[in-house]
Amino acid sequence: MDRKKDQPDRLAETADVPEGVIISPDTLRARRIPPGQSRTKKWPVLDASGPPRIDLAQWKLQMFGLVNKPVSWSWAEFGKLPRARVFSDFHCVTRWSRLGNLWEGVSTSELVAGAGGIPPTAKFVLAHGYDRGFTTNLPIEDFLAEDALVATLHDGEPISLDHGGPARLIVPRLYAWKSAKWLSGLEFLPADRPGFGESNGYHKRGDPWAEQRHSW
Repeated sequence: MDRKKDQPDRLAETADVPEGVIISPDTLRARRIPPGQSRTKKWPVLDASGPPRIDLAQWKLQMFGLVNKPVSWSWAEFGKLPRARVFSDFHCVTRWSRLGNLWEGVSTSELVAGAGGIPPTAKFVLAHGYDRGFTTNLPIEDFLAEDALVATLHDGEPISLDHGGPARLIVPRLYAWKSAKWLSGLEFLPADRPGFGESNGYHKRGDPWAEQRHSW
């Protein structure tokens, strides 16, 4: 548990958000906590197998598969890409929700533009992590949502290794396991391919408002 990330009792709302920040649509709901969830003011640490060792001098993010121009960014190159900030809620499949997060990084649409765009045949994305081959799948519509990004900052601070730093995918409209920690690559596919969790009983899409937790 990261005590430095504990929130106050008062819930951050869209009125508190600075200009220029993208507002995730779910933060505009009258009730922001999905069915079966409860609010936490903390930021629990959860992952499949523990954080990997990451050397920023060797770090890279690859875009490959069905992209018009496969590309790989170093940490320095990634840091020069146009930035975006997103205000969103964050829902874990283990039934906690951390509301009112401010993320900063590079939007997924900006990354796709950097790869020369994608053909119409690209229907899904498989996110790859540095953590021992972890993968998770996403429909292209969720991946390219306006509030989706690869984040390096959370609430104004660098994302710690425990929470998926130096860079993690953030897709606020899906359960948090879809927001792959320690992101290393994004593979664009013509058809759905289950990732690690999805191959072990988790739902292929993971919509928290529909309680899509498990494949059964």
